[in-house]
Amino acid sequence: MSWAGGDFGERARCVLAPNADHMTLDGTNTWVLREPGARRSVVIDPGPAHAGHLDAVAEAAGEVAAVLLTHHHLDHSEAAREFAERMGCGVRALDPAYRLGDEGLGEGDVVEVDGLEVRVVATPGHTADSLSFVLPAERAVLTGDTVLGRGTTVVAHPDGQLGAYLGSLRRLHALAEAEEIATVWPGHGPVIDEALPALDFYLAHRRQRLEQVEQAVADLGELPDDAMPRRVVEVVYADVDPVLWGAAELSVRAQLAFLADRR
Repeated sequence: MSWAGGDFGERARCVLAPNADHMTLDGTNTWVLREPGARRSVVIDPGPAHAGHLDAVAEAAGEVAAVLLTHHHLDHSEAAREFAERMGCGVRALDPAYRLGDEGLGEGDVVEVDGLEVRVVATPGHTADSLSFVLPAERAVLTGDTVLGRGTTVVAHPDGQLGAYLGSLRRLHALAEAEEIATVWPGHGPVIDEALPALDFYLAHRRQRLEQVEQAVADLGELPDDAMPRRVVEVVYADVDPVLWGAAELSVRAQLAFLADRR
């Protein structure tokens, strides 16, 4: 599936960063949001410090009222301060270390810019500081790395926690069931036109993986704690490209911690 960003709904443009690799898929999606006819925009996840990308974002955005971050990973946040200083605005994030200015960002906040309304939903799990942003006027949710446009995400243990991640997926699922969101605008990969089936898949996938990890641990028997995660990856993720095994091991560590807490 080819993905190059573009315009979505009446309020969004995705500017695709040129940082494609096995973890970022086609690259980081930087989202520019603006109410129709408005002067100012909101930029979500400026992405990497790539001059050409930031020029393209600046051109799409015009005057920027605020930069928002879904989470702190560098492929989303690296250029945030540089871009905000260039545009004369602040950076709002859950983690104070990534803010520029004195405005934070967290659960229940509503960002309003020239008629644009962005509602903040805490969705920890991929990282502790992961946020999603709901645009009620579009019935869309910007998920960062919590839900990807293709494939599934990594629970980046120990910062990421599986229990929190499952809770976040259930929360997004409830919003979709209530028809408050219909589409997903992710941090990587293409837009998902139908949110509810995608969230059904994500929850089912996590349940399946957890069952597979639990069975692998039982089959492997007694192993040193530091050896178990990699051996589980070799069993459960045998059909996955080994280049992704490092990321898979982070998720396995999160799964093992979750299972240990459940005992």
